[in-house]
Amino acid sequence: MHDALTGAPAGGDQPKVHSADHAVSMPAFVDHAHLLVRDLPMVSSWYQRILGLSPIETGQSGTTLGAGGRPLLTLTTAGDARIGSQRGPGLFHNAFLLPDRTELGRWLAHAAHAGVPLQGASDHLVSEAIYLADPEGNGIEVYRDRPRSDWRFEPDGTVAMATLPLDLQALYDEAPKTGYAGAPDATTLGHIHLQVSALPEADAFFRQVLGLDLMATYPGAHFYASGQYHHHVGANIWNSRGATRREGLTTGLADYTIQFNDPARFAAALAALDRLEIPVIRSGDRARLTDPWGIGVTLVA
Repeated sequence: MHDALTGAPAGGDQPKVHSADHAVSMPAFVDHAHLLVRDLPMVSSWYQRILGLSPIETGQSGTTLGAGGRPLLTLTTAGDARIGSQRGPGLFHNAFLLPDRTELGRWLAHAAHAGVPLQGASDHLVSEAIYLADPEGNGIEVYRDRPRSDWRFEPDGTVAMATLPLDLQALYDEAPKTGYAGAPDATTLGHIHLQVSALPEADAFFRQVLGLDLMATYPGAHFYASGQYHHHVGANIWNSRGATRREGLTTGLADYTIQFNDPARFAAALAALDRLEIPVIRSGDRARLTDPWGIGVTLVA
């Protein structure tokens, strides 16, 4: 079910938004993820070689990678970390948004020449997406959005979405064969997709606490966003229905960051956290907390 619904669609008669503009056009968005891995040098090298991310900051216990000088993914390691369960709460995939179809094709050609095994490929109407996993099993989506003028909203305000086959051969044939110079500067972390224990709990957290809108539903999955995007956060129970909260140091997704461009939304989220007595560590314009499934979240104004 990996290519069932993971590059969800969205709509609106709005100007075309490439990934370079994504961060400034949304009231709130996910802009960074942090994975705890077992073999830091190997995994870091893989993300640089296969996804084309560049080192931004490197230390003995961790590496931050990104594109165009923008941090997108931090990798750290810890000898006492437990191996994360694939059937528990955590990461379904990190989704890296490329600027356009040409760049998606260029990356596909690079992945094919490198012999990278793919797990799926889908046309979601608003996006074209390719799925794979890193060497430690952390899910990845590489995708491009269609122009927003092509997106369609349903009468209830949700996004018209589908999961259709993506013609990888056509994408490959259209791609420039001039070699791969790494992730384009405009690459962003377009969204993050989580495994959670229950969807009502996810609705309560992402909608009522963080103030995101429910943009689409699918059997076993809900998708949330701000600014009429298809989704900044996906949550599914396909593998993790009823699973217990994560405890202790666990490999996989350690935490993720949600950036708020709208100060009012940031203040409303903090007020909701206070009202529900959810512990928060404040530091300037940053607030750190743990979500209902034991995953760290940082809110940044």
